[in-house]
Amino acid sequence: MSRVRRDLESRVLAVAQKFPAVTITGPRQSGKSTLCRELFPDKPHVSLEAHDTRAFAEDDPRGFLARYPDGAILDEIQRTPQLPSYLQQLIDDDQTPGRWILTGSQNLLLLDAVSQSLAGRTAILQLLPCSRREVLRFDAHPTDLDSTLLAGGYPAIFDRHLDPDDWLGSYVATYVERDVRSIARVGDLTTFQRFIELCAGRTGQLLNLSALASDTGISQPTAKSWLSILETSFIVFRLPAFHANHRKRLVRMPKLHFHDTGLVCRLLGIRTVDHLRTHPLRGAIFETWMVSEILKHRTNGGQRGGLSFYRDHAGVEADLVVERGSRRTVAEAKATMTASRSLFDGLGRLRSAFDDPAIDFAIVYGGEATQRRTDARLIPWDQVHSEDWNQPPVDDER
Repeated sequence: MSRVRRDLESRVLAVAQKFPAVTITGPRQSGKSTLCRELFPDKPHVSLEAHDTRAFAEDDPRGFLARYPDGAILDEIQRTPQLPSYLQQLIDDDQTPGRWILTGSQNLLLLDAVSQSLAGRTAILQLLPCSRREVLRFDAHPTDLDSTLLAGGYPAIFDRHLDPDDWLGSYVATYVERDVRSIARVGDLTTFQRFIELCAGRTGQLLNLSALASDTGISQPTAKSWLSILETSFIVFRLPAFHANHRKRLVRMPKLHFHDTGLVCRLLGIRTVDHLRTHPLRGAIFETWMVSEILKHRTNGGQRGGLSFYRDHAGVEADLVVERGSRRTVAEAKATMTASRSLFDGLGRLRSAFDDPAIDFAIVYGGEATQRRTDARLIPWDQVHSEDWNQPPVDDER
């Protein structure tokens, strides 16, 4: 894979100056190994996916680690969950910053092992699929909205000039199903595949586990377990409901989103741009894209949490609430390309719901014009990456 700068790089290098170990989690094929090799070219790279290497690490962990007296990059360390406990002693004996670089693609399994053995000894970062800003650094990148939604953000697609549908189809079969087998015993992979597809059909919607289980033909506890698998593998995430306004009766159920819209399209059987343009879920896919873009921006900048959605029992709703220091931005996703007055419908009710004169309202839409109106800012889809979603908004013309 060619060298394309990732936004997480500066944080990786910064924490490697302070912690003896750095742990980078993220989905398979998000570019973790490439990033680590580029940033730490002098360190040995060891993949624990290889059966013989993993067997050595499991059978003789002390002997295995002794081969790397100056540290190493240990890829997919969740495959040997006992290894961090042996690393603990080595780190305590030699706390040289940046000595060990660990990666893993199964978040919960990895964090369980790390939190028990390496608490306080390692920094933990996430590398998600490429944001729009990162995608633009590849020579071949989509230039229109629907091609962007269809392609998603996995770097191999752009680096190797691959057809997104072909690559994502292989990704589902090779990585998702393999991870399922390694995380939990799922006896019926066909039903699990159906479960993933039904989740894709619910992206951007309230997560109703009971309905999801019923439509899949499984029990609710099974649906809950399977959803945890998808979260563990960085396929989906839950966007929590906003709860700071105690005077309103608010919906408490989270929303379901995918980290990658290309994967959503593949699971929904959307194969072409023309199909996507007329698909009834295009608006929901665009909403997921907006939420995941802002999540990636904040994750790359070291921010955790601070994202939610708003919905009350009076029917007032907002797709995303972003906590930006001392300020909040309420963002709505509108897939239309036309900057019409109708985009601002409902903002009056939202202002009343939040009752905060300093709140910032933004409409992210599928067009090209940037506007600032009395009601809200209008942000083109291709300018979302230009805003710093970690800092309070700039009141340049307010």
